[in-house]
Amino acid sequence: MPDLPEVSFHFNAPDRLVYACRLLRKAHRQGASVLVWADEPLASELDQHLWTWMATEFVPHVRDDALPWVLARTPIVIRSADAVGTSHVPAPVLVNLRDAWPQGFERFARVIEVVTRDPVVRDLARERWRRYKSQGIEPKHLDLQAMAVG
Repeated sequence: MPDLPEVSFHFNAPDRLVYACRLLRKAHRQGASVLVWADEPLASELDQHLWTWMATEFVPHVRDDALPWVLARTPIVIRSADAVGTSHVPAPVLVNLRDAWPQGFERFARVIEVVTRDPVVRDLARERWRRYKSQGIEPKHLDLQAMAVG
């Protein structure tokens, strides 16, 4: 049986877009390859924001409909298609910016679920938490609000 991925929930993100940009900048600095799964229009907003977010720094990224040779050479790929498991992007990290279950998550070494303060988003995240647990995964909890205060 293959190893189960490490799953962490980053709770209390004030804004998924801004938090995702910071998270992806950090991942790029650490040399990680990441597949970001987001609904439209957030996927388009993230793509645009990563181009303009910081004047002195670029976070290399593409949308998942880029040419195969570009996908293979770009560390951060943004996907808005329905399933993550059908992506052929060779990324060990999945960042889930959706409120949906990431079908195919098990092919990743690490999954990061970004959860805002919105009560509906939190309830859907709790459902995913329980589902991960039912598959034998013990998710980690990172409270972004507590980190900002402390």
